[in-house]
Amino acid sequence: MSIDQIQAPETKRSGGLVPAVSGLRRRLHIDRRYLPVLGTLVVLALMLVVGATRYDNFLSGRVISNLFINNSFLIVLAVGMTFVILTGGIDLSVGAVVALSGISAASLLQTGWPAAVVIPLVVLIGSALGLVVGIMVHVFEIQPFIATLAAMFLARGLSYVISLESITITNETFVELASWSLPIGETWRINASVVIALVVVAIGFYVLHYTQFGRTVYAIGGGEQSAMLMGLPVARTKVLVYVISGTCAGLGGLLFALFSRSGYSLTGVGMELDAIAAVVIGGTLLTGGTGFVLGSVLGVLVLGLIQTIITFEGTLSSWWTKIVIGALLLIFVILQRVLAVRRT
Repeated sequence: MSIDQIQAPETKRSGGLVPAVSGLRRRLHIDRRYLPVLGTLVVLALMLVVGATRYDNFLSGRVISNLFINNSFLIVLAVGMTFVILTGGIDLSVGAVVALSGISAASLLQTGWPAAVVIPLVVLIGSALGLVVGIMVHVFEIQPFIATLAAMFLARGLSYVISLESITITNETFVELASWSLPIGETWRINASVVIALVVVAIGFYVLHYTQFGRTVYAIGGGEQSAMLMGLPVARTKVLVYVISGTCAGLGGLLFALFSRSGYSLTGVGMELDAIAAVVIGGTLLTGGTGFVLGSVLGVLVLGLIQTIITFEGTLSSWWTKIVIGALLLIFVILQRVLAVRRT
């Protein structure tokens, strides 16, 4: 009896050994979409290990709590930026909107407006600017880079018109909200900004992964023409993602005002680049179609840990933060390019 005769019955029963082995490999193979996020998670874990090994009390509850508290506004910005980049767009206005939101809140509170009115109003300022950008991008077919650049100059200019000086916030309600914190155990604590940021992350995660709107966002990033042929509401979705980003920027400005208890027209200079870097490091492709809100949060934590490690080191210039972020960003962009080439 030949070898072929021995293997033939097995092949017939199983539908082929080769397809079976290939199926096993496919089941064990990790989806390439998750590789950048896994890379971010590995980088974050390595930084935690290195920090814990090199510095005392690095993994203490106080340090980890401050990591979230100090970056709560950036987490909110990154969530909004994730929506925009998933569609293949970009938003350069968020840093200026943070300044406009903060200085508007401080100015209105100083003139005696109640906090219950000011807080939603300054968030709506970001929403309105986001709506303007969305209309420019979709209706007038202006490139997102140019549209958001114009919005950036507009928001920054309005901030200068309101005040060139820093305005301290003394409103009792606002100060109480800024001072509120919830202790967790002996060393952990969270404040109002962290709670708001986590709620925004949860909402963003749900919207992107469990709603028709979220699926449309991914579809537009994968191919706008294909999404239109599928009958998806492309126009409405493209406008809404910029409204979401603007709303998150307005809320981020409010959180930064809570953090600093003041408003300043120069707040947020370059913050849009930090948000973009966090989203890209978190695994979202700049070409759109692939990315995760939770990955963007990991990207923010990586940026925050870089600053924390440099602070613990004590001998390094703060500019090393930008150098390390630039190196990480370059690595992740190259990784994204490699994955895109392999996919094609």
